[in-house]
Amino acid sequence: MNKEELKHYLPHREPMLLVDEVTIDENHVAHSKYHVTGEEFFLKGHFPGRPTVPGVILCEIMAQSCALLMLNDLKGKITLYTGIDNVRFKSQVVPGDTIEVEASLSNQRANMYFCEAKATVNGKLCAKGSLSFALIEDTRKENE
Repeated sequence: MNKEELKHYLPHREPMLLVDEVTIDENHVAHSKYHVTGEEFFLKGHFPGRPTVPGVILCEIMAQSCALLMLNDLKGKITLYTGIDNVRFKSQVVPGDTIEVEASLSNQRANMYFCEAKATVNGKLCAKGSLSFALIEDTRKENE
């Protein structure tokens, strides 16, 4: 799925839509990519002269990738973070890098989803963690 197709499922829009493409394999693992152009709003002050993708943005990229595991349940709903656990940052991400995320669903209870994700650049681990979400009704007017 490309970025325009993702907009049918995710409520995010530019500049906060942080997945460029995704595929979900036969093992129900999401494989997504985001290319860091250097023009992103979050790089403008982080850090002048040495732009670095903030850790919280890496978590958001992983979270959006995890949300895509729930494609069949997303229509008319949105995901809200309920937890970010055991997150570790292993290497810096800079303009020109393509972040690749592998995300998998580890558990589900009612409207709660629990996922594991890792982000890499050129095969090198840059972040990993456990993320959890609540799936709630999307009451935005533009969703009607």
